[in-house]
Amino acid sequence: MNRLARLLVASLALVGAAAHAQQVLRVTAIPDESPTELSRKFAPLGQYLEGKLGMKVEWTPVTDYAAAVETVVNKKIDLAWFGGFTFVQANVRSGGKIIPLVQREEDEKFRSVFITDAKSGINKLEDLKGKTLSFGSQSSTSGHLMPRSFLLGAKINPDADLKRVAFSGAHDATIAAVASGKVDAGALNISVWEKFVAEKKVDPAAVKVFYTTPAYYDYNWSVHADMPQALQDKIKAAFLALDPNTPQGKEILGLQRATRFIPSKPENYNGIKAAAENAGLLK
Repeated sequence: MNRLARLLVASLALVGAAAHAQQVLRVTAIPDESPTELSRKFAPLGQYLEGKLGMKVEWTPVTDYAAAVETVVNKKIDLAWFGGFTFVQANVRSGGKIIPLVQREEDEKFRSVFITDAKSGINKLEDLKGKTLSFGSQSSTSGHLMPRSFLLGAKINPDADLKRVAFSGAHDATIAAVASGKVDAGALNISVWEKFVAEKKVDPAAVKVFYTTPAYYDYNWSVHADMPQALQDKIKAAFLALDPNTPQGKEILGLQRATRFIPSKPENYNGIKAAAENAGLLK
C-alpha cells in the first residue's frame, strides 16, 4: 500500500470514528413535573426514537428551566421539550438558531387553569386581590407567563394587588401547595390538572378550577439549527409517524398527553414573545 493510500485509509477511519462518536441523540425536557415522572414519560419515546433514527438516545434531566435553555443554546443537548416561553428564551439567546420541529395538536390551543380550595370563596380573578397565589416556575409558559399576562389583562398586578406570590417550581407542586393550604390559589398547565383529576390524585370537589384562560400556543420539541438537516428531518418524521392506532403509538402519545404530533414553526410563538415583553419577563 503506497503512502497516499495509507493516508486515505487513515482519513476514512477518522471520519468513521467521528461519525460513530456522534451517534447519540441527547434529549432533555423542562422540569415542569417531577424527575421520576419525566423519566417515566420519556422511556418508551426514547426506545421508539432509537429504532427510527438508528442511534442511541440518551435522556439527560436538567435541574431547572434555565438549564434546559442553556444546554440547547450551547449544543450540549440535541433535542429538548420546551414550553413556549422557554423556546422564546432559547431562540433569543441563540440569535434565532433554535428550531421548533413538532408540537402536539393540543399545543395549538393550550390553556392554563387557576385553582383554589373549594371553600376559599374565590370564584373569579378579581377575588385574588389580597390573597396568596402560587405560580409554577418563573420560566413556565402555562404556569407563570400566560397566567400573569391574563391577570394583567384583568387589571390585576400580582406583585401589587396580591398578598404574596410564590413559585412552586412545577405544576404538580402547585397543586400540592393549594391542596395543602400553603397558598390560597395556584396557576398551572391544564393538561397536568386534567391528568391529576383523571388519576384521582386530586379531588375536584375539594380543589376547584375557578378560571380557565383563553387559548395560546405552547410546548414543542426543538433542536439547534446547526443539527444536520437530514437528522432534523428524521426526528420530525418519527414524531409525525406516531399513530394512536398502534400499541406503541398509543402508549407514547398517551404518556405525552397528545392526540398526535404536528409540524411547528417559530412564528407560532410570536404571541408568547409579545406577552413576555409586555410582562417585563424577557431579558
